[in-house]
Amino acid sequence: MKIIQLLLISLVFCFGNLACSNTESNWNPLFGEEFSQATYETGSWEIQDNVLIALEDKVIWAPGEHENFVLDLEFKNEVGTNSGIIIYCTDEENWIPNSVEIQIADDYCEKWGEARKDYQCGAIFGHLPASEQKVVNEPGEWNKFQVTCKGQQIDIVLNGKKVTSMDMAEWTSGKTNPDGSEIPSWLPTPFAELPTKGSIGIQGKHGDSSISFRNVRIKTL
Repeated sequence: MKIIQLLLISLVFCFGNLACSNTESNWNPLFGEEFSQATYETGSWEIQDNVLIALEDKVIWAPGEHENFVLDLEFKNEVGTNSGIIIYCTDEENWIPNSVEIQIADDYCEKWGEARKDYQCGAIFGHLPASEQKVVNEPGEWNKFQVTCKGQQIDIVLNGKKVTSMDMAEWTSGKTNPDGSEIPSWLPTPFAELPTKGSIGIQGKHGDSSISFRNVRIKTL
């Protein structure tokens, strides 16, 4: 009996390790190994020791189109940083009205700390504020960001806290959010009509301050 119990325990342990191993293996670098598959304008980004650094206000794009995924990354702000994660993009040349932008910002600086809540870090830009402000770390410290996209459902975890949850189907207007607040005029596409498959990109140095990224990976659901 003891031998059988030991065998069962061993099998459970092995299958558990295999499951964990398979889960880890499902992650892939979003931009390829050492950012080798990234598309960006020369001089707009640089890579130092596997860290991606924005030099200009230019988007860096990942290969292919993506739907139903988890995006996991780390970022580090400078004082005054304004950047973002672009998902569900259907037109890279004209991405602003044809995508969803998840905002990254230095909420500790006056400009963003006093801005509209849906312009602050963790928000879905212009559409839905994060449920809690200043979850982002102060400039110079690394932050952990995870974005889960299942069709029209988008969930955002910042530094271990779930800060944003959106059902895009509720955004039937391109002018007014469900809570009655005004959507910026340059974002006229109702999210309810936006395809949930598209390119993924990272906005660059939007303003005077840079931003750095590392460990950018994706897992298909």
